Formats: sequence, structure tokens, C-alpha cells
Amino acid sequence: MEIAVLVNEDVFDSGLTAILDVLDTANAMAEQLAEAPRWNVTTIGFESQVRTSAGLSVDCEPVTRADPADLLVVPAINERQPDALVELVSGEKSLPARELIAKTHGRGAAIASACAGTFLLAEAGVLDGLRATTTWWLAPAFRARYPQIHLDQNSMVVHEDQVTTAGAAFGHLDLALALVRAGSPAVADLVAQYLVVDERPSQAPYIMPSALAQFDPVVAAFERWARDHLGEAISIPEAARRLGVSERTLQRTVQRTMGTSPVRFIQDLRIERAIHLLRTTDQSLETIARRVGYEQPNTLRTLLRQRTGRTTTSLRSV
Repeated sequence: MEIAVLVNEDVFDSGLTAILDVLDTANAMAEQLAEAPRWNVTTIGFESQVRTSAGLSVDCEPVTRADPADLLVVPAINERQPDALVELVSGEKSLPARELIAKTHGRGAAIASACAGTFLLAEAGVLDGLRATTTWWLAPAFRARYPQIHLDQNSMVVHEDQVTTAGAAFGHLDLALALVRAGSPAVADLVAQYLVVDERPSQAPYIMPSALAQFDPVVAAFERWARDHLGEAISIPEAARRLGVSERTLQRTVQRTMGTSPVRFIQDLRIERAIHLLRTTDQSLETIARRVGYEQPNTLRTLLRQRTGRTTTSLRSV
């Protein structure tokens, strides 16, 4: 497979190197297997040398080297502020990258990116109507900017219609492994063992609801109110009344910002609090369940298993 890796100015260093290191290791591991594929990787850029976010200089081939590529990988630019990121990926500075992405996708080649890089793919129009993911803490900004894209903020890697997207910054590692696995599951297993990498199917265990809630003042107020009442039976109509908004407004605002319902958001807050108590106290599960609003500990146990994939015992041991 011919792979072109686009190096933009201020690229996230570990994102770029995770892609390169995993693919290089895949080629080394492929030598141990008969009839295993190879990944021919070329770093390309709009300048012959591109400076990374950390100030390192990367030698690049011309972007015309992407013309015969089977896959174009776009590592994320290191920009943490949502407004600044949207301004960057939609502005004149990123126009050549957007045109390259659209052109490459238009001729049928595959495209891949992770973290904030998925904003650039969205601006190029290659994600319209598709399911995609991005870093969890940029999800509200992504959802607001690109309502035509079906955002799955919980998944670590999403592949649809020749486009692969991955989650938060070190999701570049998951992205690279997914690309290798698409060519050879056996090689991907060897790479994961050699680099001691656990594949993570979901970002959900890492999401901090309070961080997402700050994107909207109504949701932030709802989060603060809900946290003060987690041990009680929470009424959404009562919460809306206390916040001075209609129930419909609260439902729509939470859905737009968080990608979930108010009831599910409260559930997320309860699980977050329960995990904290499991890790910081020796209280019984029964006591913790009551403190976060569940009469039956089995209800909490089941939710924890569903959301984290772990038992209460293993959560305590962290």
C-alpha cells in the first residue's frame, strides 16, 4: 500500500511519529510472515521542510506524491482551543490542505485522520453524511460546526466510506493500528505486542462530562445543579424550572452540546462520581450506589460494566 502522510505546519509531534513508527514497525513485523503486505510511507508537505508544534523540522516530499497514493493520512495540528481550531482549518492557510484532501478523496483513495485533524477532513467535505469521531473534548465544537456529520464521540476509531477517523491525540496510535489491521490482522497483532499497545475500542472511559458541559452556559448550569442532587431522584422538568428554561430547551441544548439526553448525562455524572468513590474510599457498593442516586447496587454494577467494561473490583484496584 502506498501511503502519503501530510505534514502540516505545527503538526502534533507524537501524532505524526505514532503513525510513522507503527507503520515502520508493521513493515518490520511483516517480514516474519509469509505473504504479508507492505506499507510504503512517504511524508509530504507544502514546503520541503515543515516545522512541527514542538519546533522540530521534518523533511517532506512534494504533495504531488499523494497523486498515486492509496491512502492519505492527515495527522492533527496541535491547536487545543475550539474557536482557534475552527478558524485555522476553515481559513486561507489551510486551503491547500483542504483541496488536497478533497482531490484525493474524489479520485477514490482512502483518507485517515485523528484528533483535531478530523476538523480538516470535515472542512474539506469528505465527511458529509458519514459517521466519524474526533477527540472527545472537541466534540461539542465539532457537532456545532458540522451538523451534517454523524459524530460518534465515544468510539476510538470509526471507518466509513473510505474514511477513517480516530479520537483524542494519542488516538493516532489507535488509528495507525487500525490501518495496519485493515491490511493484515496478524501483522497488527505483532505490532501491538512488540510496542506493548492495548487497542482501545472506546473513548467513553476517558470523557469528562464537566469539561464538555462548559461549551454551553445552560448545560454548564444543568451540570452544576445535577451534581448537587445526584443522590436524589432527579426530575428533568424540575431541573429545567430551576434553571429558568423550558424542558424542551433543556433537552435540545443538552443533546446539541453533549450528543446525549439529559437523563443519560445525569447517568454519566453518577457513574463518574461512583468511580471516584470506588477509587478513593472503602465504602461498600451499596453505600456508593445510594450516594449517587441508585437504590439497588446491581443497577450501578451493571452500568459500570456497560460503560467501562470493568468490574467494580478492578475499578477499586486502580
